[in-house]
Amino acid sequence: MASPAAAGPGAALPPGAAHSDFYWLRSFIAGGVAGCCAKTTTAPLDRVKILLQAHNHHYKHLGVFSTLCAVPRKEGYLGLYKGNGAMMIRIFPYGAIQFMAFDQYKKVIKKQLGISGHVHRLMAGSMAGITAVICTYPLDMVRVRLAFQVKGEHKYMGIIHAFKMIYTKEGGFSGFYRGLMPTIVGMAPYAGFSFFTFGTLKSIGLSQAPNLLGRPSLDNPDVLVLKTHVNLLCGGIAGAIAQTISYPLDVTRRRMQLGAVLPDSEKCLTMVQTLKYVYQQHGIRRGLYRGLSLNYIRCIPSQAVAFTTYELMKQFLHLN
Repeated sequence: MASPAAAGPGAALPPGAAHSDFYWLRSFIAGGVAGCCAKTTTAPLDRVKILLQAHNHHYKHLGVFSTLCAVPRKEGYLGLYKGNGAMMIRIFPYGAIQFMAFDQYKKVIKKQLGISGHVHRLMAGSMAGITAVICTYPLDMVRVRLAFQVKGEHKYMGIIHAFKMIYTKEGGFSGFYRGLMPTIVGMAPYAGFSFFTFGTLKSIGLSQAPNLLGRPSLDNPDVLVLKTHVNLLCGGIAGAIAQTISYPLDVTRRRMQLGAVLPDSEKCLTMVQTLKYVYQQHGIRRGLYRGLSLNYIRCIPSQAVAFTTYELMKQFLHLN
């Protein structure tokens, strides 16, 4: 019987070995790449969203598209990408943890709790989103602070300086987790319905119209995957539904994260206080849902790219 060494470097590994080696690491990389591609695609829109949500005094009188035009005039085109360095440092582990945790939670819920069907996607997605948020929240805090700054009025000189300032001026480590509760409360339905909607649409599509919507996976011809344009469509629909449900909590989170940067920060110390204050001061459309049109433009392509990239990376890294 020939040994593995004698078989030569070109010999194929047993399927189990080839697919199980460093599975978690390959899954981690696939999720991280998917997250980075998605966020880079929509970084300018994310900057504008933060400026509008928190009513930055330079842009609070403008709408979405007016702000998109005004930022380059005031801060140059790179102003649209302010805070994106911190975003990439955060989003790679965020996307990696979220997608990897989703796969693991889904298996645990199905095997240990005996829950299957569409419900386990909703539960696993919510738990994965919460896990990713808790692990990467300080980086998101710093990214928001940097993105809120306007040229000529810089309080923070960069990522490291922002970390130092928040730590020394805002109560140590607790300062990095300001607004965590509304983030978790908002992320549970957002991530849950995002994974749930995409997974359900994918399942229905491949079962009802496999020849029209599906094709064999590149790494495993026995597995059907959605065609790229169908992946994009399903991801976009998932993003739109999830964002509509969770948006008021996203507004609350941003205002709490900005904290001392805003003049009315003492009125936004808790999640309930912030929700009431925004509603009383600005109402539903101009307060709790301010910037939602931008968020649709931002989150629909972002989720479409995220799910599509992850599905492609799964094939490239032999995860099917």
